[in-house]
Amino acid sequence: MERRHLRTCIQSRFISMSVWTSPRRLVDLAGQSLLKNEALAIAALEMLPRELFPLLFTAAFDGRHNQTLKAMVQAWPFTCLPLGVLMKGQQLHVDTFKAVLDGVDVLLAQEVRPRRWKLKVLDLRKNSHQDFWTVWSGKRVSLCSFPEPEAAQPMRKKRKVDGSSTEAEQPLTPMEVLVDLSLKEGAYDELFTHLIEIVRRKKDVLHLCCKKLKIFAMPVQNIKMILKMVQLDSIEDLEVTCTWKLPTLAKFSPHLSQMSNLRRLLLAHIHPSSFISPEKEEQCIAQFTAQFLNLHCLQDLYVDSLFFLRGRLDQLLRCMMNPLETLSITNCWLSEGDVTHLSQSPSISQLSVLSLSGVMLTEINPELLQALLERTSATLQDLDLDECGIMDTQLLVLLPSLSHCSQLTTLSFCGNPISMSVLESLVHHVIGLNNLSHVLYPVPMESYEDVNGTLDLGRLAFLHTRLRELLCELGRPGMVWLSANPCPHCGDRTFYDPDPILCPCFMPA
Repeated sequence: MERRHLRTCIQSRFISMSVWTSPRRLVDLAGQSLLKNEALAIAALEMLPRELFPLLFTAAFDGRHNQTLKAMVQAWPFTCLPLGVLMKGQQLHVDTFKAVLDGVDVLLAQEVRPRRWKLKVLDLRKNSHQDFWTVWSGKRVSLCSFPEPEAAQPMRKKRKVDGSSTEAEQPLTPMEVLVDLSLKEGAYDELFTHLIEIVRRKKDVLHLCCKKLKIFAMPVQNIKMILKMVQLDSIEDLEVTCTWKLPTLAKFSPHLSQMSNLRRLLLAHIHPSSFISPEKEEQCIAQFTAQFLNLHCLQDLYVDSLFFLRGRLDQLLRCMMNPLETLSITNCWLSEGDVTHLSQSPSISQLSVLSLSGVMLTEINPELLQALLERTSATLQDLDLDECGIMDTQLLVLLPSLSHCSQLTTLSFCGNPISMSVLESLVHHVIGLNNLSHVLYPVPMESYEDVNGTLDLGRLAFLHTRLRELLCELGRPGMVWLSANPCPHCGDRTFYDPDPILCPCFMPA
């Protein structure tokens, strides 16, 4: 009788929800009504259709019905609970988040699985499963079109053979908690600390997985402590921007080798240390580059401001196990030998993005750069040679190779001292590249009034118009040619397309 009465109460609150015939507002009111009696709401979970779980969970989350949330996690009938989307753009209460984690904790502590347990993933990422809650709460579909999930099987002991027990109970498949982590000084909060504590206690049955990891300024011992809690093979995207010294990078390197599914790596601002010997420095560099032997999935590599790269690029390239799609080496010093090794490396055979922005190439033999472009001509889509010190004579050598880059869509080489006549020659060489739609070119040398870099805006406008006319004459009026150069005084760029966007130095006081 008690069970029948409970079912009647639920049906009356949800107005016979065998189909979504009621207006959306009535469904909301039904959920709010049920939550007014928390004991009834918790008892109702056993018989609540799974299609109503997202609706009731959202209402309980917004209303901070923490005991109901804790019980709903234990009865969640889907494989994934995308909590991060609900946390996005609002002030999250500590107790509400703790209630969800405590529900997971209780669930994992049970020796026998609940009948409806399907939960395998708690997703705390804020930019995944964007439509889960709206789809389940807003679709007008028949409930019978959603089959009930199969009941999970309880753990069982092996039968006794000859009066003795065989192996112990079969362990549960670990549950995953998905997060995106940004590690920086002072980033700890009560929510993160509570999560780490549960993961530490339940490490065998609860795995902390992180696809995107960003590491900023934080003591390396703290970073290592947190990474002990993370399944390192779950990391696919890693950014390290820490202004580390080389010995600190070496200490971190063993963690990098365990990220076997890493696809994208950004490493920036590694500075020299005056307190280590040359032998120790070489040892640290070798320890770092050797880790790349284990990164079989690496596709995109970004390195910026690495002091030790000059003369050692081949040491890094030799450890690359597969061709890269993106290679960005910026604000680094490279030798002519480095460029030679780069142009010959198997890792660049399938490049779609190449950036050497801020790498001084003035003294580099242009034939080596020509060979680099030839090797990548079949696949290269984006080429960035900003502020490389490339001069007219070098660019003229590169033009035939550029004309062979059939897939090129974007070319940027701002901040290089190039004359108007060479820019016109460039137009004639690339006009046949049908995919090339954007060219960001330097202010022609004729646009400057003096050696100090003072621009004559009238002259710049005239030269820009000349380039636009040339593009029209050659049948490519839709190709975007945007002029930009950093101001020698403030560092900001002046753009011209077709009207000037001036840096502050040109603005009236």
